[in-house]
Amino acid sequence: MLSGCAFYKEELVLLFNELKIKATLSEAIWIFIHILSLILGITIGVLVIVWLERKISAGVQQRIGPEYAGPLGIIQSLSDGIKLLLKEDVVPGKGNAWLFSAGPAVAVTPVFITYLVLPFGQHIILSDSRIGVFFWIAISSIVPLGLLMAGYGSNNKYSFLGGLRAAAQAISYEIPLALCVLSISLLSGSLSTIDIVEMQSKYGFLGWNLWRQPIGFVAFFISSLAECERLPFDLPEAEEELVAGYQTEYSGIRFGLFYVGSHLNLLVSSLFVAVLYSGGWSSPIPFLETIQDFSNLTGLEDLLNVLTPVLEVVTTLSKSYFYLFISILTRWTLPRVRMDQLLDLGWKFLLPIALGNLLLTASFRLLELS
Repeated sequence: MLSGCAFYKEELVLLFNELKIKATLSEAIWIFIHILSLILGITIGVLVIVWLERKISAGVQQRIGPEYAGPLGIIQSLSDGIKLLLKEDVVPGKGNAWLFSAGPAVAVTPVFITYLVLPFGQHIILSDSRIGVFFWIAISSIVPLGLLMAGYGSNNKYSFLGGLRAAAQAISYEIPLALCVLSISLLSGSLSTIDIVEMQSKYGFLGWNLWRQPIGFVAFFISSLAECERLPFDLPEAEEELVAGYQTEYSGIRFGLFYVGSHLNLLVSSLFVAVLYSGGWSSPIPFLETIQDFSNLTGLEDLLNVLTPVLEVVTTLSKSYFYLFISILTRWTLPRVRMDQLLDLGWKFLLPIALGNLLLTASFRLLELS
């Protein structure tokens, strides 16, 4: 039996050499630390989203919300997660055990992978892929398969109907979403999330794509809400029709994984709205450039090297949580639509608007280049 170091030297190094990948043990450890830090950070972000949703909904409905589990109820989400971990995991006797078990994993794993191409700062990104935005669209299209597997594997007609609704809804709204992203890529001349943010940072607040693509922004925001199955688009789990949709037969941590995936997807969508339309990490007020001009005179260069990444992360998260706040208010403001209204909105309204926006953007780009 090989030890850890021997396995690394004899097997992994040989594999990396065959794949023409150069890596050292320190680089592998740093990659692991970065990935672990990202997973820990987004997990904490999900707990914060759940707490915010409960407190904001309580404020909208004029009640208190979580209060006793920690100060202002901030550890209520953590206690609920621990409760789900300790609850019994039940598998339907006549269901497909393999599909039933694989469904939550297939629904959650692609959302975690999406965070690889999300830039929290100019140099704070795990994978600066040149096709970052379309990598997100491609990976997110796997999630409905997990929901469909969960519904079919439960051997429950309500669960199966919920899975079918989730697949139909995702297909209907992924096309307008992709067309809006393509319009942004045409404006920026790149599919890289880093390049898209840098193109917006040239003119500060006025350079945001929000002002150059207002129609695309509205279509993108509505499509992202539908992708996350948020009210008024939570038809796959409409409790008055389907009991609980594709997650009816689930319990314990598998039940919780669906909600983790939903909130992770909501955070991803808000971060992409901030990156694509609101300048990402670039501040609306370009004060950092002014400070950098005097850094050599005052000896603040080392301090700036530390503060700049922190400010970039805070700016990105502030913009994304602002869109999260709007999404939560939308949930407690608008009524749920019917399934036919949902599909009509996607195919008959958002798709023509997104396609027309793409044609206009392409026409203006051709005029600029000619």
